[in-house]
Amino acid sequence: MSQIYILYSAILDKYYVGHTSDDLDERTRKHNTNHKGFTGGKGDWKLVYTEKFKEKSLAYAREREVKKWKSRKMIEKLISK
Repeated sequence: MSQIYILYSAILDKYYVGHTSDDLDERTRKHNTNHKGFTGGKGDWKLVYTEKFKEKSLAYAREREVKKWKSRKMIEKLISK
């Protein structure tokens, strides 16, 4: 089982969209470590949304779809459902 997830950082006031087959608690923990990359070094990322998929390819396609929106309003609308 794969899933997409959306994290939120209050420090950055930004969202991060990703997909994984890993446990979401462990994946969020990794995002909150001090590593290089967009999510690294802040340590306050919170899981705010998930969608599950039977296949990794479907989760990846959905992640790309959400990222193509490039719209905070649409992401917040999705989260609020």
